Amino acid sequence: MADTSIGTAEQLRDPNFTPPLGKAIPLGIQHVLAMFASNVTPAIIIAGVAGFGFGAPNADIPALTYMIQMSMFFAGFATLIQTIGMGPVGARLPIVQGTSFAFLPVMIPAVIGAGTAGMAGLMTGVVIGGIFHFCIGFFIKGIRFALPPLVTGLIVLMIGLALIKVGIEYAAGGAGDFNKSKPTWGSLNNWSQALVVIVVTLGIKFFSKGFLSAAAVLIGLIAGYIVAFFMGDVSFGAIANAGWFSLPQPFKFGFELNWAIIIGMCLMAFISAIETVGDASGITKGGAGREATDDEIAGATFADGAGTAIAGIFGGLPNTSFSQNVGLVAMTGIMSRHVVTIGAIFLIISGMIPKVGGIVNTVPITVLGGGVIVMFGMVAAAGIGMLSDVTWNRRNMVIFAVSLSIGLGLQQVPDALKFLGETMTILMTSGLLPAAILSIVLNLVLPEED
Repeated sequence: MADTSIGTAEQLRDPNFTPPLGKAIPLGIQHVLAMFASNVTPAIIIAGVAGFGFGAPNADIPALTYMIQMSMFFAGFATLIQTIGMGPVGARLPIVQGTSFAFLPVMIPAVIGAGTAGMAGLMTGVVIGGIFHFCIGFFIKGIRFALPPLVTGLIVLMIGLALIKVGIEYAAGGAGDFNKSKPTWGSLNNWSQALVVIVVTLGIKFFSKGFLSAAAVLIGLIAGYIVAFFMGDVSFGAIANAGWFSLPQPFKFGFELNWAIIIGMCLMAFISAIETVGDASGITKGGAGREATDDEIAGATFADGAGTAIAGIFGGLPNTSFSQNVGLVAMTGIMSRHVVTIGAIFLIISGMIPKVGGIVNTVPITVLGGGVIVMFGMVAAAGIGMLSDVTWNRRNMVIFAVSLSIGLGLQQVPDALKFLGETMTILMTSGLLPAAILSIVLNLVLPEED
């Protein structure tokens, strides 16, 4: 329900309205709290599977801290592009940008076990994929017909299913062979910390309202962190070794053409672009009771691509609009883009302080596991929600069944394609790309049923 003390009903529906500063600042910080945990998690996951994350034998804590910094800095930077706008770039709506989960199924197999050496190819792929994503903005309106709820719902479901395994591994003690070889992997101590996060998150989400409910995952992580601290599993070395101020460094991880990653990033750009179109429409419907204009949709897509490409230059991961913040706009009824701009500034400042990244770096992997189990499960649930709009006739069931079976099957049995070569194996065993391509092609080719 909208807070009418902030402004009139008409003002609250206006993206250009600025609430009183005393209320705009906490409202902006609320947007940051709603997305903070989700925003920094992909960087921690990528560092972990690459083999240089916290607890790994070849851990490179400064590199991980830097990636966490860039997650915050460029989430804020990309959000500013959306809210303030530059010419046709930016929707000028209260859209919060953040590091995308959707790209993880492609990035994980591309960098697994590669260490920091694998980051050059990844970041180059992020830059090129971002440029390609930007170009989608020129024709995004013309391709929406090829992406009905059957296709988009399946894609979102596959993203969630591809990531749930990571959540379970983290809750048990971490991904990667070096973690699984530890005698404590899968222990009750590890699971107890993860379960505290899950229980507190659900309790706060469903038995509180407003500010607390929006930040439920973050509060759950804090509760798990406290439990882990008293169990002796929190180390503060990363904070002591982190500095107080630093700026983004261009090509921090180098430059290298890895075609598997580049192709994967470009293909995933379509998925991310459609997600952003849905989020832009969701914000205008939930906050202003209208459809998003063509210019707003194109501007949001341009900003998505620009934010991703610039982030990749400085060692950040792909950016996209954050759906949880769309729900927050609908819940508060406040459409002010300037509120979100305040949150963006807060993220940028945090991204320039390595100590903040160091603090995030002290979170035990088991605590993070509890949080991502909830987050990734919600991604899959969102896909199922989208599929509820599908008419389940024989044609649509066949499209869904074939796409899901092949996508999920290749993900579970990656050796099935070992003779295709490294590039194709990485792309196909992500599971997400074959499912997406199959569903799009079959939906266009198979005739509709009467």
